[in-house]
Amino acid sequence: MTQKPFIPFGGEAIHTRRIEDARVVVLPVYYEVAPSFGSGSGQGPYHLLNASFELECLDEETLLDWRELGIHTVSGLVPAKVPEQAVEEIEKEAAKYLGDGRFLFSVGGDHAITIGLSKAAAASYPDIGVLQIDAHLDLRDQWNGSRYNHACVIRRIAEDLKIPFVQVGIRSFCPEEYDYIKTRHLYPFYAHNLNPADDSWMDDVVYALPENVYISIDLDGLDPSVLPGTGTPVPGGMTYRQVVELIRRVGSEKNVVAADINELAKVEGSVVSEFTAAKIATKVFVYCVR
Repeated sequence: MTQKPFIPFGGEAIHTRRIEDARVVVLPVYYEVAPSFGSGSGQGPYHLLNASFELECLDEETLLDWRELGIHTVSGLVPAKVPEQAVEEIEKEAAKYLGDGRFLFSVGGDHAITIGLSKAAAASYPDIGVLQIDAHLDLRDQWNGSRYNHACVIRRIAEDLKIPFVQVGIRSFCPEEYDYIKTRHLYPFYAHNLNPADDSWMDDVVYALPENVYISIDLDGLDPSVLPGTGTPVPGGMTYRQVVELIRRVGSEKNVVAADINELAKVEGSVVSEFTAAKIATKVFVYCVR
């Protein structure tokens, strides 16, 4: 296990130097193993953190200055390329920063990082549930030679960790995954049912979650017209405003204890995706950090 060079979220001027004075800890996780289609998420943290330097610090909706939360970024983690070992290393690193009133915000990397992160969160909050924003169900039992692949994230959360979950934005899955949700009577919030003109479905999402929540945002949950820079873009996804409003609703009614953003893949010649991802990160800060 190695460490990446230090890149603070928002830049040096925003970085809270003493972790004891911070309410938010940003953990970059540079991890990508056996991607399904496009690659590049392994460097996602680098691009998101660099884009965060260009953000304005005043949130336009709440008029809150998110710098005042105290944001401490730790050195980037580079887990082992062996998936089982990577899960353990990510869990161990995340456990250092959970609790004591701090909010852990992790930046990936492929979606497999969420296995170790949610495991660490569940150790601190045994009654936790996971909100997954994603184009894919991620319910395969095995993919590309591993049970800990990004396509197996929610299967591991469900079966190995026994954590309840709610899936939003779904529009891509295989017969194995569909059989799984049918036999277990699961009800994902499919993207084609999420009316941009009617947010009432969000009430059902909030109702289905327990009091303590971990939010995992796979960026392919957004429509590619909004955020094209991801390894497996799928048309027909969520709008930026839908994602932000869902974060706001969940943050106002539940105790969100940690979150991650994953699957950012740089599009050469464009900065739209990384800037949008960094902006979503600030929405998590202003709406979920108490």
